[in-house]
Amino acid sequence: MNTVLNVEAVNRSFGERRVLKDVSFTVDGGRLTGFVGANGAGKTTTMRIILGVLAADTGTVTWRGSAVTQAELQRFGYMPEERGLYPKMTVAEQIVYLGRLHGVGAADARRRTTALLERLELAERANDPVEKLSLGNQQRAQIAAALVHDPEVLVLDEPFSGLDPIAVETVLAVLRERARSGTAVLFSSHQLGLVERLCDDLVIIADGTIRAAGSRAWLREQYTLPRFRLEVDTDAGWLRDEPGVTLLELDGRHAVFDLDPGADDQAVLHAALARGPVRAFTPVRPSLAEIFREVVQ
Repeated sequence: MNTVLNVEAVNRSFGERRVLKDVSFTVDGGRLTGFVGANGAGKTTTMRIILGVLAADTGTVTWRGSAVTQAELQRFGYMPEERGLYPKMTVAEQIVYLGRLHGVGAADARRRTTALLERLELAERANDPVEKLSLGNQQRAQIAAALVHDPEVLVLDEPFSGLDPIAVETVLAVLRERARSGTAVLFSSHQLGLVERLCDDLVIIADGTIRAAGSRAWLREQYTLPRFRLEVDTDAGWLRDEPGVTLLELDGRHAVFDLDPGADDQAVLHAALARGPVRAFTPVRPSLAEIFREVVQ
């Protein structure tokens, strides 16, 4: 893996309240890492420490193995959860200005701004003041502002908040493009369905502690129960009496069941085949929402 960002044993307290407890995870280049947790779990505090907005009490954040200095932060793009644009400036002026602050030349900043607004379907609003935009369009403008300097690391706090379904698809496509170009993307969201569709890797935080981290495929494998779905041509009620089987759902020819530890799924399949044709016999993989519920309990 091409680890770009490493968060190692980070702790942070506000007064007597400890909000981060030995938080550790990595973000790889060319991949989308979803950072999920309930409100107050520690996502925003962690992101602010990564960006240097807050200091960790203990622990480190490194970029390609080195401490994150102000020079390295120029390579980062950040979209805060709260609105962070100047309301009186036009959309295009705002994005060009932020590009210039990151060292982009004037002509290049204007070119990039035009391209981003087209890609995010905001071109028609380029000359409107930010305060005249809907909340969803303000959100897209903030995403453009985070992207205008072509960052190597992109940190987005709730980027899909306030977006309608069409805008969500537009932003999803842009983030996928950035990841394919090699950008490391870390984004937080409470919309687990969206995270499941988008992310390559997943970090789950609860009460300031990392409860699970890894690739989406690996986490599904780790948290997959011995659960199966069966579809046959005759009634599947015989599963009630099959050794090692706990029947969860039964609808005539369709059944979902768990296997006890040590029970043989192939024995169940053979028992089904002995009764007639088997149309489907597949393991049931947990959704991200199911994994999340399990690890935060």
